[in-house]
Amino acid sequence: MRHARGYRRLNRTHEHRKALFANMAGSLIEHEQIKTTLPKAKELRPVIEKLITLGKRGDLHARRQAASQLKEDKDVAKLFDVLGPRYAERQGGYVRILKAGFRYGDMAPMAIIEFVDRDIDAKGAADKARVAAEEAADDE
Repeated sequence: MRHARGYRRLNRTHEHRKALFANMAGSLIEHEQIKTTLPKAKELRPVIEKLITLGKRGDLHARRQAASQLKEDKDVAKLFDVLGPRYAERQGGYVRILKAGFRYGDMAPMAIIEFVDRDIDAKGAADKARVAAEEAADDE
């Protein structure tokens, strides 16, 4: 029996899991909606909820704690400038997980994890801006 075993290992080492969740949390903060497997989404939820709580606190220590978990400074900035104030009045439950069928290749259960009051225009906005900047640089 697996009483009190805590979390899913996802067939990865501790360091690999830590990097996986840091990258997934950064992508979720940037795009506000991502598609992944159901077990990964269920394990990502507590990670991102704790980061949003840090964003709500907003002090320097919270910012440094978030920066130690996230890989990019722009994700930390968005967490504290946009997401923290957005969920200031909310007591928890910042993300939702929606089941999204099964992956074609291996029939893995898929899920969409997204923020509850997400900005619909945020998904892919950074990619579109990067492509537009590259095209502008090519025209010059």
